[in-house]
Amino acid sequence: MVKKQTVWLLTMLSLMIVLSVYYMTAPEGEDMAFINNQETEKDGAQDTAADSNGDTAISQMSTEEMFAAIRMEKKNERDKHQEQLSEIVASSEYSAEEKNDALKEMQQLQELQSKESILETTIQSNAQYEDVLVRAEEDVIYVTVKADELSPQEANEITKLAVDEFGEKPVQVEFQPYN
Repeated sequence: MVKKQTVWLLTMLSLMIVLSVYYMTAPEGEDMAFINNQETEKDGAQDTAADSNGDTAISQMSTEEMFAAIRMEKKNERDKHQEQLSEIVASSEYSAEEKNDALKEMQQLQELQSKESILETTIQSNAQYEDVLVRAEEDVIYVTVKADELSPQEANEITKLAVDEFGEKPVQVEFQPYN
């Protein structure tokens, strides 16, 4: 089993590499952006973040960078949760039932990641979108496609594909225009 410190170190190194590449490829004079998943705007042109003093900072981020950042954040959260479940399974402090529950949850996480990946690939190949981001939360499936516009028919088709993959859950489909 990989130690907690090793996973943390690898996660931080990965984040440092991604941020370094972003910093080196960012056009001069532009600020880096912070993403708040709950408040991303439809047009994707500007993201706002408030600091502890209540001041608001405005910065720009390309759709590609935003998708990559969201994917990385989602992966880091799931990896952390997966590690916690692995610790439960490996520990002698938990009962057999608790260990079985942790194993089931680990399997569900893997299935969820697989379904997200399959749905992203299916949507992208069916409609030739440049990029697709699928985030399955407990009660809603969020699908964001990289496109200048999205017709109601396309949104309905995406919703149908998501329901086919995840079952009867509410699906929220949105588009993110190119920057």
